[in-house]
Parts: sequence; structure tokens; C-alpha cells
Amino acid sequence: MNESLKETIHNHRICVLVPTYNNAGTLSRVIDGVLEYSDDVMVVNDGSTDSTAEILQGYGDRVHVVTHKENRGKGDALKSGFREALALGYDYAITLDSDGQHYPSDIPGFVQAVVENPGAIVVGERDLTGVDINGKSSFANKFSNFWFTVQTCRRLRDTQTGFRAYPLRQLSGLSLLTSRYEAELELLVFAAWKGVPIRSIPIKVYYPPRSERVSHFRPGLDFTRISVLNTFLCFAAIVYGAPRMTWNAIQNRRLFNREFKPFTRKNGEKKAAATTLGRIGRTIYGYGFFGVWAFTLVTPISKLMFSIGKRTDEKKLRYHKMLQGATKTLVVRFPGGQVTYENPSEEKFERPALIICNHQSHLDLPVLMSINPKLIFLTNDWVWNSKIFGTIIHNADFLPVSAGVDEIIPKLKELRDKGYSIVVFPEGTRSADNSIMRFHQGAFYIAQELEMDIVPMVIHGAGDYLRKKDNLFRRGHITLQILPRMTREEIDREPSLRLQASMFRKHIRAMYDKIAERRENAAYFKNLVHYKYVHRGWDITTRAKRLLKRLPQYEKSINNVSTDVKRVRIIHGGIGVYPLLFALVNKNAEVYAFEERVRDFDIARDTAKLPANLHYRHPVWHSDYGADSPFDLTIVVNPRKNDRERFASMNPVYVTVK
Repeated sequence: MNESLKETIHNHRICVLVPTYNNAGTLSRVIDGVLEYSDDVMVVNDGSTDSTAEILQGYGDRVHVVTHKENRGKGDALKSGFREALALGYDYAITLDSDGQHYPSDIPGFVQAVVENPGAIVVGERDLTGVDINGKSSFANKFSNFWFTVQTCRRLRDTQTGFRAYPLRQLSGLSLLTSRYEAELELLVFAAWKGVPIRSIPIKVYYPPRSERVSHFRPGLDFTRISVLNTFLCFAAIVYGAPRMTWNAIQNRRLFNREFKPFTRKNGEKKAAATTLGRIGRTIYGYGFFGVWAFTLVTPISKLMFSIGKRTDEKKLRYHKMLQGATKTLVVRFPGGQVTYENPSEEKFERPALIICNHQSHLDLPVLMSINPKLIFLTNDWVWNSKIFGTIIHNADFLPVSAGVDEIIPKLKELRDKGYSIVVFPEGTRSADNSIMRFHQGAFYIAQELEMDIVPMVIHGAGDYLRKKDNLFRRGHITLQILPRMTREEIDREPSLRLQASMFRKHIRAMYDKIAERRENAAYFKNLVHYKYVHRGWDITTRAKRLLKRLPQYEKSINNVSTDVKRVRIIHGGIGVYPLLFALVNKNAEVYAFEERVRDFDIARDTAKLPANLHYRHPVWHSDYGADSPFDLTIVVNPRKNDRERFASMNPVYVTVK
């Protein structure tokens, strides 16, 4: 554990800083304890007059020493240590006192907190229950806690502990710090005003018998200094602290950071795609356009056409051509959607055929209707009995499947003889996840009885654009591919209807997979990922939008992955946008996304309806990244300082997405 800990400390540029003044009796024990956990140790000798200097000389190069010729106070000792640490290239300093009250065994907890909360001050919270602490020290802690809350509107249960971790580049007000121990309170207040996160972790504490304690606390003088300091800080909080904290909250989007559940949940369960004002607007437009088209145009014309004169074949064909024109107009105006037709065999339906197609959405029917006027659909009862377009489909001679095959076959023969092709969805219903379900044999029985060829078709994207059990339009691309016609002679080579159904299902599924491989790239899933992050708080939504806006910069690293890659490790997965896109595009790869920052990890893991091939991991120690695990591809996203050294053995690809 200690080796992995030391490697993590080195990778994150963390040092341990021990300010000391005349604590020769405990100093060696403290340093020895620290060296068990860290090789990056610094001691500030604040003008000690005992044997401190000789003790430090005994450690040689193992301890970096900063010396004050005269005692200047803990505040100045911390300032000197922080400045020296920055000069040496450290990003964090863990401070602990040299009087032996702190346990170096708590250092791993601070390192973990630093890794999980980058840029935060980590404060050790002592459990003083049952500890023999004098009343003045107890009062001083409560007094400090109270004024810290008044000055920063934050609560901390222990503002007096010296066991802390500081992000050195985030500190401000170093030049204003007082020289004595109250400087630690100032650091917290200035950091809170600047917007630096402050986290607490539990620590152990040891107070030796009072006869053995070395204390530099001067009750009268130091309480006076604290009172003057708090008076100044309260005034500064009004004129500077409060406005600065308000601005920081706005600038860092800490306001409105709660999930807007009316838009993200349904019956308490998270939606796969959140409701947005854009989706609502597109849906109102889409359904409104269709409703106006159906009620004010097609339905009245339909009633008028067939209430005057005879129902001739010519009139019926004109009606079907009108429906085709209307659906073409509708399809072109799918709000936020685009439809592509692919007909590589140039099928023109000059000979009637049975058309079979996978079923994804309510929009499948208008998309198919738009390709040819001479189509007859077998519909379910919901469509047949619809009050919106029931009249339209009745006059178009569409037939309900529930009427029974024996009853509808004679009618279908008549329509076939007039040159009409029959459209059937052999699944019978839509799948919730766009998978192609089992084909029923009825469609193939109809083709056999009518002695018709079969033209298979594949529709892709309609189920993503308008998902089952989700009545709001998304954005997306719909593809309809018309596959080559299969003649009766080719079909009858497999006399079993069950095997015919299985054969066509496999064929359509194979072609669907090819379309998906071609279409389902990072840009295709961009909008779905957006819907998974929107309304989860101002900061989260903004971060996700920013990453998706920059998709052209990094989409090649997602789209151009070999099919031989089966296990992928993504380091610095962030809030999950990049790993989610990667997993959606590369469905055959198991994707493991690692994120140290605990908040980002929680955001990513809490995303609704994650794909089954995406696994989030929260590493703390370097060994948690599974350097020895068999991954086919390692990607480091937004590489940080030392990452090229840290992960060199994994042969990673570096990707910038920010």
C-alpha cells in the first residue's frame, strides 16, 4: 500500500509540510512517521532554540529544511513553507503539527481526499470526545467555528486543526496573513471567499498529559489578536467577501445546480432522455402539422372523393398518390429529423410484392407510404381505430391484422391483382430498444398464399427519433433501405414458414447492423447524450454542452476504432460525456472509464440508462488503474501534469476534448 501511496503522492505533486518551534521531544517521532508514507517531506524550523536543528541534520537529504533564524510564528512558517513548495514544483502541501498530536497514519486519507477533490482545501476534523483538552482551547475552537460561519456562510466543525491539505496554487491572501497561529483561520476565510472548495475528513488526535505538553498559546494576547482579526474579517466579509462569493457562485455556476426532476424523471424513474423545451416545441409542431394535415385536408378530401360518384380503380389510385404526396411533405418536415432513402437495386414495384420491414416507431408508416403510391398496409387495431387518421386508412383499403388471415386474404388478392403491394411488420409490435424481435409466420403465409415475391426493407433511426413509450420527438437521422427482391423460387427453397421467418429476420438484422455501423457514429449519438445531461443543474448541463460542442475535435478517436478492440480503458472520464459516446458507438467493446474526481465520478455514474458495455471506476491509488490488466486500448482524456510519465507503460492514446 505504501508504495502505491508514495507513487500517488509523487504523481499529484504532494508534499508534507511540518512547521516546528521547540518541539525537539516529539519532532523525530513525527518525521519518522511521515517518512513511512511520503518521500516528499519539508520541515520549517521557525527559529527553534532547542536541539531541533541537530535532529533535522540527522535526516540529511530525506527531509527538505527551511530555516528561520528567529521565531516568526506559525503563520510566517506556513508562508515560507508554501512558497518553497511552489518553487520546488509541488501543487499540494499536507500540513501537520510537530507536537505529536497528529497521527501520520491519517496521511493516506488526505491524499485520497486531494485526489478525489482537486483544488479543494482538506481539513482534518478531530473527534475531541473524551479528550483531555483544556477549556480555553475548546472555547477557542468553538469561537473560531462560529465566526467562520458568520464570515463565509459555510459550516466547519473544526477550524483550529493544523492537519490540513492545501492546494498551493489556489491560495490567496498569503501576503495578508498574520504571523501567528490564527493565520490558519485566515487561510480558510480567504479561500472560502475565493470559492475554493473546503472538505473535511475525520482524523485521530492525541493529547499527551498536560504536564508533558508544549504550548505556545498565550491566552490574553492571542485572544485579543483573534478578536481584532475577526472584527476585521467581519467588516471585510461585508464589503468584499460576500460580493466575491456571489460572483464566484455565478461564475462557477454553483447556482441552480439541482436536478429539475419534472423534466428528467417520470414516476420517480429517470428518463433515458430528458424533456426539453426544444423537444416540446418540435413535438407540438410535428403533431400539430400532422393533425392539421389529417383533419383539415386529407380527411375532408377523402370523404368528398368517395361520397361522390363511384369508387373506381382510377379514383383509388389518385387517392393513394395524394397520400404519397402528403406523406412526402410530412416526412420532409419531420422537426429536427432527416430521412434518407437507399434503393441500391432500384426497386420500382412494377410487380406487386409482399414488403416486410422491421418496426421501430409510429413514424415507420408515413416513411414507407412516401416511397410508392400502390401500397396496402396491414395495421394493428390502434391504427385502424384511430380517430385522427382512421377515415384516411379505411378509404386507402388498409386492413386490420386482427380480422384474421383467412378473412383478409381474399381482399388482398383483389388488391394484388390491381397492382398493389402489401406491407407487413412481421414483428407485430415495436421493440423498446430498437432490437429486431422474432418474426411471426403469418406474413410469410400471406406471401405463400398470394404467390408474391418478398421485398425486405430495413428502417433505422426512427426508434431513436421517436422512442417507444416516449411521445416527444428527439433529433435524429432516419434511414430506409430497400433490399433486393426475393422471388418465389428463391423463397420456396426453404419450404418451412418458420425457417423463412428466421431467414428473413437474420437477413434484415444483418443489414440493420451494417446501417448502424455506418450511421451510428459520435455525431449520431450527440443529441441523445445531450438529453441525458440537460436539466441536471446549471454546471453539469453547461459542461456537457461545451464538450459536445467540441465534438469535431475528438470524434475521430471514437469513430475510428478497430473492431478488434474489445477492452478499452479511458482515463479521466470526467462527467462521462466522452466515455458514453465511446460506448454507444463501439457497442462490441467493454469500456472502463476511470475518474479520480469523486464529484465527476458520481455525475457520470448517475447518468440515466447507461449502455451495458460501459463501466465506471473510481481510482485513488495508481494501482487502481489496472496497469497489468489486459486492455486493447488505453485513452487518456485531457492529459494532466505528469500523465505521460504516469501512464507511459500502458501505451496510451492522448485525446483532448476541452
